[in-house]
Amino acid sequence: MLLSLAARTDMAPRAVAEKLWLVNWLVVSMLALIAAIGVAALYSVAGGSFEPWAERHALRAALGIALLLVIAVLPLRLWLGMAYPIFTLALILIALVPLLGVVQMGARRWINLPGFQFQPSEIMKIALVVALARYYQWLPADRVSRPAWVALPFAMIALPTAFVLKQPDLGTAVLFASVGLSLMFLAGVHWSYFIGGAATLAALGPIIWARLHDYQRKRVLTFIDPEKDPLGAGYHILQSKIALGSGGLNGKGYMSGTQSQLDFLPEKHTDFIFTMFAEEMGFAGSLLLLTLYGILIVLLLSMGLRVRNQFSRLLIAGATIILGVYVIVNIAMVTGLAPVVGVPLPLVSYGGTAMTTLMIAIGLAMCAYVHRGERLRREDLGRW
Repeated sequence: MLLSLAARTDMAPRAVAEKLWLVNWLVVSMLALIAAIGVAALYSVAGGSFEPWAERHALRAALGIALLLVIAVLPLRLWLGMAYPIFTLALILIALVPLLGVVQMGARRWINLPGFQFQPSEIMKIALVVALARYYQWLPADRVSRPAWVALPFAMIALPTAFVLKQPDLGTAVLFASVGLSLMFLAGVHWSYFIGGAATLAALGPIIWARLHDYQRKRVLTFIDPEKDPLGAGYHILQSKIALGSGGLNGKGYMSGTQSQLDFLPEKHTDFIFTMFAEEMGFAGSLLLLTLYGILIVLLLSMGLRVRNQFSRLLIAGATIILGVYVIVNIAMVTGLAPVVGVPLPLVSYGGTAMTTLMIAIGLAMCAYVHRGERLRREDLGRW
């Protein structure tokens, strides 16, 4: 599909090569390096085997980087013109999940189609960023904080957040709210709206608590006191803390982590892969991995400083926020600083959907960077 869109743009091989030259290859290199750490970690999780996770993770990372580069060279106006249709399609798909979705691990989040399965909320992560960036591209600065113009983007955030809460998927709901509200703030919405929203949320706390599912309330209570049920709800986080502490400064050595290799640590190839990595590589290795994420985020932010229009700035900001929220929530979750909500560690945890979503988001950010000298005009939207 993307190749056919590229063909429509009449992009000659020379033009494509020129755009590839403008790609920030430091960002691509950092993505490849972190993904390689993920491959090594998954190889260790499997006890010294590329099957069943490491080989697939490496292939997905390679395909993801290729997809990123394809997206990067496509015209920026293409994504601007498709922003609202993509958002509408993603919203319809999320709304259809209760009707067509399949239940997995106690939640209805996936839709099965002949030959493949997908999670509509992953599409919405991208669609929300693109749609909000499109909304604020030409909105005059004097209207950004007016109530009527704040209500629409707030509804764009609230609708998908409400839908995924019903699936239920608290982690994705937190991501939607974090990304959407952050983009509104960066677009210039007055801070008083956010203070008022936080106060309203606090006042509604008892009602929200009452409407949570039993397992969600249990997660919060387990977060407060994991030792209350050490062999049940508190097992995951207690084993995670034991593994983290046992790693010490330099770790137990590659493929020598007792908590992970002896299967005390649950979900060690997905949500708790950082714990497994920390046990084997210690505090020093964990700090190195977090430093790589920090460098990647700084590189993305530096890209945002070099673009000229609001759409591009918010695209890059959205991709950076998605990456940052994933990292912060996962690390907080496995260290006991936040309830367990099932958020993977970007590029390291096993999972094709999360990998693809992140690569698309960074691909859009890269597209904004590659076309940073391009001027966006309303009359160009009709072409798409």
